[in-house]
Amino acid sequence: MSEQHWIDLRSDTVTQPSAAMRAAMAAAPVGDDVYGDDPTVNRLQDFAADLFGFEAGMFAPSGTQTNLIALMTHCGRGDEYLVGQEAHTYKYEGGGAAVLGSIQPQPIANQADGSIAVSDIAAYIKPDDMHFARSRLLALENTIGGRVLPQDYVKAATDFAHAKGLATHLDGARVCNAAVKNGTSLRAAVAGFDTVSVCLSKGLGAPVGSVLLGPKAFIEQGKRWRKMLGGGMRQAGVIAAAAHYALEHNVERLAEDHQNALDLSQGLGRIEGLSVSTPQTNIFYVEIPEAACAQLREALAAQGIRASIGPHTRLVTHLDVSQADVRKVVAAFEAFFKEWRA
Repeated sequence: MSEQHWIDLRSDTVTQPSAAMRAAMAAAPVGDDVYGDDPTVNRLQDFAADLFGFEAGMFAPSGTQTNLIALMTHCGRGDEYLVGQEAHTYKYEGGGAAVLGSIQPQPIANQADGSIAVSDIAAYIKPDDMHFARSRLLALENTIGGRVLPQDYVKAATDFAHAKGLATHLDGARVCNAAVKNGTSLRAAVAGFDTVSVCLSKGLGAPVGSVLLGPKAFIEQGKRWRKMLGGGMRQAGVIAAAAHYALEHNVERLAEDHQNALDLSQGLGRIEGLSVSTPQTNIFYVEIPEAACAQLREALAAQGIRASIGPHTRLVTHLDVSQADVRKVVAAFEAFFKEWRA
């Protein structure tokens, strides 16, 4: 008996590896990556570094870990990084920089487009004074809440940071989405950053893993933190093969996810009582009457639709959400609210 097909809109982390990706995993030659002799991991790291225009790369189990490794390599005990209030490295990764790295975050309000105003960055850089943590790093995120940072802003912010003696790091969990949206190369999308974390298990569809990219000496230093944080893996080529397949085959197809998000948002936007944002990429938000949320959640689940329904609901499209799925979701919402308002 076949399993039920769920339409899962909670996140693009829920993607399942395709048959071709599973075949690549099964055929991958492996070694011990802690010793540096897993050929498939090494191939992935070299491929990703070249693709994004960096000297070296390091494969790790998660984007949370590659971000933390970057922060701990850029910053020492008593240093600080400047970061947006909405950024994952500040808000959604367990406070790891502070807890495990003794690094102080300096959160700054994000603008409506997801950026941090350069004037605010300037205002929060600390003077060289014993009373203050040492400002060392500007950390940005792209995309952030589905929004794509304007390229001219990224250049202005990273140029300013470098002029002030700060290093720059990009949480590029969905930077491939940003590149596809802007119609730019991956190298152009990460220009201006000293290091970048790229997640491979979201829209790109790999089951696990992220790569940290940067200068060779930086990556070598980062490997010490990876080992300390429990990220040293053994025959990791099995999952690195999936990550490599994702980078080779699943970048340009992100445009399909963006179109599906737009179609879904427009369909839901026609329903009375819902306020729907317009997606730039594969993420958008729906304001839902609180009184309807519990019943809507149950009604959707009964039709095989998973969504994190609440008054402020995030919906995310990905490679396992088809155009037919979008139509089914819109119809399910329409049917529910027609009955709910009756």
